[in-house]
Amino acid sequence: MSFRRTLQVAWEGLTLNKVRSFLTTLGVIIGVAAVIVMMAVSAGAEAEIADQINALGANLIVVMPAFGRGGFGSGADRPSLNYPEDLEVIAQDVEGINGVSAEQSTTQDVEGGGNALADVSIVGTTTDFPAVRDYDVALGRFVTDEDNERKQEVAVLGYSIAQDLFGSQSGGLEQNPLGQKVEIGSVNFVVVGVMEKKGVVGNTDYDARVYIPLDVVFQRFQTSRFGGDEVRTILVSAESKEKLADVMNQITTVLARAHEVSPSEADFNLTTQESVIEAQASTTEAFRSLLGWVAGVSLVVGGIGIMNIMLVSVTERTREIGLRQALGARPRDVRLQFLLEAIILSLIGGLVGVLSGVGGSHLFGELGSMRTALVPTSIPMSFAAAAAVGIFFGYYPATQAAQLDPIDALRHE
Repeated sequence: MSFRRTLQVAWEGLTLNKVRSFLTTLGVIIGVAAVIVMMAVSAGAEAEIADQINALGANLIVVMPAFGRGGFGSGADRPSLNYPEDLEVIAQDVEGINGVSAEQSTTQDVEGGGNALADVSIVGTTTDFPAVRDYDVALGRFVTDEDNERKQEVAVLGYSIAQDLFGSQSGGLEQNPLGQKVEIGSVNFVVVGVMEKKGVVGNTDYDARVYIPLDVVFQRFQTSRFGGDEVRTILVSAESKEKLADVMNQITTVLARAHEVSPSEADFNLTTQESVIEAQASTTEAFRSLLGWVAGVSLVVGGIGIMNIMLVSVTERTREIGLRQALGARPRDVRLQFLLEAIILSLIGGLVGVLSGVGGSHLFGELGSMRTALVPTSIPMSFAAAAAVGIFFGYYPATQAAQLDPIDALRHE
C-alpha cells in the first residue's frame, strides 16, 4: 500500500470520532501552549529586572566599603570611602567615565507651598548625580560644585514632591517651585530645580525624594555612625559597556594608592550592573528551566493520553485490522497507519498549541500585571516536542496493531 493511501486511511480513522480525537489532542495543545507561555513569562521577568537595573544609571559602577573585622574597611579606625578625596581622585585620574557621584540619605519632614509632608527621603549628592543616574532636570538646575563648597541650602525636588507641595488638585504645578522656600527638618532651603518624572526603580521612588548638596547633609542632618568625611557609596558612570573593565581596573588602582593599601587587599568593593544582571539572569534561567520542565510534564501527560486512546482504538478496530490484513495489508502498513494517526493528532495539537501559546503570551502580558517576552526558540522546540510525543507514544499501539493475527482479528467480537 502506498504512503499516500495509508495516510488517507489514517485520516479517515481519526475523523470517524471527531470529539474523541479533539479531546486526545487537548493534552498536547495545553502542554505546547504552557511551554510557550511559561517561557515567555520567565523571559519577561528577566527583561524587567534588567531594565530596572539599567534604569539606575548607564554602565554604572558601585564602589562600597569592604567589611573588615572591625567594621567597614580594612580597620575600624579609618574610613573606607572618603569624601571628597576619593571622588576627586576618581574624577581626576580615571579616564573613560561620564561622571562620579556620592550619595548620603536621611529622612526629614518637608513643608512648602502651604503643604507638609512627613518622612521624606532627603538625598545629599554631588553635581554629577544626573549624569551618573541617567536622570534629567525638568525645571531649573541641579546641585553644583559651588553649592557643595559653600554649603548652600538649596534643594531640587523630585517630580511627585513638587506636585505634592506646589501642585493643584487637577494635576500640574499651581505655583512655580523655582525660588520658593521649603523647610526641611528645621532648615529653610531654596528650590532651584525640579527633576523629571522617573518613577519607581527597584524599591526606590525617585520622584518622592528631595536632592540637596551632600555637604549640607553632613552639616545639618548627619545622624548615622559615619562621620562627615565618609560615605557609604560612590557611583561611577563609564562611557560605554566596553570600557567597564578598564575603568574598574583604574578605580581599583587609584583608590588603593589613595588608601595606601595594595589592590589585592583593597578596603573597598566594586560591583557593576552587569554582575547584578548576570546573577539575576542565572536565577531566572533556573526558574525558566523549572517552568519548562513543569510545562513539559503536561506534554508527557498528553502523550500518555494519545497512547491510551490509540490502544483503545486498536481494540475497537480489531476486526477492521484483520480484514485489511486478509485483503493484503502487510504488518508494516498497519503499523504505519496507526503511527500516522498518533503523529497527526500530536502535530495538530502542536500547531493549535503554538497558536494558543503565542496568543496567550500576548494576552497575558496585556491583561496581566507581569511582563511577557516571547522566546522565539520555544516555538520550534515545543512543536518538535509534540511531534516526538506522537512518535514515542504512538509507536507501541501501532506495533500492537501490526502484531495482531489476521484470523484471530476476524473472529474478534
